[in-house]
Amino acid sequence: MVIGGSGSGKTQFFIKPSLMQCQSQDFPVSFVVTDSKGQLILETGQLLQRNGYRIKVLNTIDFAKSMRYNPFQYIRSEKDILKFVTALIANTQGEGDATGQDPFWIRAETLIYQALIGYTWREVPPEERNMNSLVDMISAMEVREDNENFMNSVDFIFEALEERDPNHFAVRQYKKFKLSAGKTAKSILVQCGARLSPFDIGEVRDMMSHDELALDTIGEEKTVLFVIVSDTDTSFNFIPALLYSQLFNILCDRADMEHGGRLPIHVRFLLDEFPNCGKIANFHVLSSVLRSREISVCVVLQAQSQLKALYRDSAETITGNMDSILFLGGKEKSTLEEISKLLGRETIDVYNTSRNRGSHESYGQSFQKLGRELLAIDELATLDGGLCILQIRGVPPFRSHKYDLTKHPNYQYLADAHPKNRFDVERHLSRKLKLNTRDVYEVMEFDFTGESST
Repeated sequence: MVIGGSGSGKTQFFIKPSLMQCQSQDFPVSFVVTDSKGQLILETGQLLQRNGYRIKVLNTIDFAKSMRYNPFQYIRSEKDILKFVTALIANTQGEGDATGQDPFWIRAETLIYQALIGYTWREVPPEERNMNSLVDMISAMEVREDNENFMNSVDFIFEALEERDPNHFAVRQYKKFKLSAGKTAKSILVQCGARLSPFDIGEVRDMMSHDELALDTIGEEKTVLFVIVSDTDTSFNFIPALLYSQLFNILCDRADMEHGGRLPIHVRFLLDEFPNCGKIANFHVLSSVLRSREISVCVVLQAQSQLKALYRDSAETITGNMDSILFLGGKEKSTLEEISKLLGRETIDVYNTSRNRGSHESYGQSFQKLGRELLAIDELATLDGGLCILQIRGVPPFRSHKYDLTKHPNYQYLADAHPKNRFDVERHLSRKLKLNTRDVYEVMEFDFTGESST
């Protein structure tokens, strides 16, 4: 865990040097990096590509400069549907929805999402298995309060499916949803429509139409996935949250089912501006079991209060699962208090002298051993900007100078060193684009005489 420092400071002194290591073939490492503002990929992409890394990018600031991501591509079983729905609901709540809302509405939404995703996953053509189909089906579910027997187009679809397969997972969930009365069902669907409205934006629909990220191969081929998020606008934070939630589960399943419990290539998550990544489902549980599967996570925060605001009671569990804490400086009070306590206390010698003047002048001396914080709150708050404090589990904490990035042997290959090293994202994506099954294109056939036919 990395705490404190300015936004550029955390990148300069920790994330960028970590990427510059470009681990060797003896210990290959894939990276998943939260790239606030999209600068990291521009500055390090060429270096990483030079060292044999596949470069993948999900951009929630400029969707035109992003690879496509289809969450449905990674649903393998009914339990994956439930995991996806849990992450979807957790990251698409409005202000105040997280607490105080009647659980009935959340459970009712869960039923309809499970039913529609289950149907989409198993019954529709592969090119239509995406979020767009889910949004379109929700839009087609008309309910009439004055006519309980009215059937919309989705009702007819599930009626036909039930006749063919009464025990279908989607049918069972849909029948539970249909137990609700007309007025209640309408309220549920309105809430579903409001929750899914961001997915109806044209650019988002295009980005989620199919998949180019190949998340299930990140632990098997050297890859760097840059997840670009805005540090000022949280409107689309639900997309990286869904991706991270899925990716952790995908990698754990691949390790357990395909590779005997450990991925062939270590995957390291560098989650800068962690609160901007949305809420990762069950992260407090995942953070304690990832290491054994060759997965490591570094959470980067401005202050620990951000972690508590997002994960509430689970924040301390997440902190406890981190083997090391790097403090880069800061002034947030609760963070300084926790760092001071974490560093512990030291024993100091106190020497006192006294002098009494009277008819007989006297002198006195006393020696005491007292305990005090290794670094008090005021000392941490005024920590020199060139210093940092590292606490590793099982090792006493130590204070060190921050690393000078210009001394790294790979610095010469960064855009920081020369503008010619700036990574061209648009050019990279133009080579990676794949035809959509819905695209219209011409096929040309040429013969040896140079004549062509269409």
